[in-house]
Amino acid sequence: MKNKSLLALALATAGLVAVPAAFAQSAPTQNGGWFVNGNVGQTSINHGPYDDNDTGYAINGGYRWSVNPSVALGVEVGYNDLGNIHAKNVFNDDPVVENGKSQLHGWTAGVNGHFNVTPNWYVSARTGIYGWKGHGLSNNENPIRKGLDDTSWYAGAGFGYDFNNNVSVGLNYDYYDAKKDRVDLSTDMVSVSAEYRF
Repeated sequence: MKNKSLLALALATAGLVAVPAAFAQSAPTQNGGWFVNGNVGQTSINHGPYDDNDTGYAINGGYRWSVNPSVALGVEVGYNDLGNIHAKNVFNDDPVVENGKSQLHGWTAGVNGHFNVTPNWYVSARTGIYGWKGHGLSNNENPIRKGLDDTSWYAGAGFGYDFNNNVSVGLNYDYYDAKKDRVDLSTDMVSVSAEYRF
C-alpha cells in the first residue's frame, strides 16, 4: 500500500513539473483577490486502534490581499471529508462510504499565504480553526465507539505553479487535529489541488 502511495505521489509531482512546459503562458502580474480551490488526495490516520489510508477532499474559498507582486496574504473558509471514502471500491462490490471508519469531516476557517519564488512557481501555507465531527474507538483496554465533535486546529503547506493570474495547480500536505475523550482521529492528507482566482 505504501509503495503504491509513493508511486502515486511521484507521478503527481512529475505531472506538476511537466504541465507548465506543456501549457507555458505569461507570468502572473497580480496575486490578490477572491479565490476558490479544491483538493483531492490520500488521508492517513495512525493512532490507537487506527492505521489506515482513505481518499479525502477539501473545498476552500476566501480572499487574499496583495502585499507585493510575490506575496499575497488572506483569509479562508472551507469544508473537508477525511475519513470514510474508499474510491477504489467504485470498481468492486465493497461500499464506497464505509461505516465503522473515523468518518472525520468538518469546517475550517483560517489564514493563508501565497508566496511566489519565481514569477510562476509558488509555495503556500495555511492554518486556522477546525470544527470537526467524527466517530472513533477510544484508546484504552476496552475500546468504545463514540460519536464526537469539537473545535481544534489545522495547518498545511504546499507548492505549485501559477499558469496566469487566475489558475494554478499544486501539491499539498495538511494536518487536521481531532482529539477528544481518549479518541484520536487526527488525520493528515497529501493532495493535489487546483485554484481559480477571480
